[in-house]
Amino acid sequence: MTRRIPLGSPLQLLLLACSFALAGYAGVRLLAGDWLGVALWFVGAALIHDLVLLPLYASADRAVVRGLSATGRREWAMYVRVPAALSGLLLLVWFPLISGRMESRYELAAGLSTDGFPARWLLITAVLFGGSALLLVLRLRRAAKDRSPETH
Repeated sequence: MTRRIPLGSPLQLLLLACSFALAGYAGVRLLAGDWLGVALWFVGAALIHDLVLLPLYASADRAVVRGLSATGRREWAMYVRVPAALSGLLLLVWFPLISGRMESRYELAAGLSTDGFPARWLLITAVLFGGSALLLVLRLRRAAKDRSPETH
């Protein structure tokens, strides 16, 4: 019995090869200038994620799941997880501008002010959680409608 190696379609393989080529090109360009600084940044980012951020958001997720389990609504956890993850990712990416730490550098480079970043991040976070709550309400309504007997 011969085992066939599971490969994707030719289009998938072509896209994968192109993405590897693009990543290789970006890596060569990135490492051409300050390769030691880039390597230290990657190592530092991995360590901070694994030693600081992962325990923080795992503990927060555990607290949310326990709190919802106590009320018998554990399945609602995804309606908190998704907006929290997206909001956290936006905070992580834009933290230097949200915190105001890079205000002068950003203004010199872009010619724009950093004044609106904290308010915009809070607004996006509110919209994410509001949209998630709305989706939960709509799904609960639909489930209640499906459970109720037809009255004709």
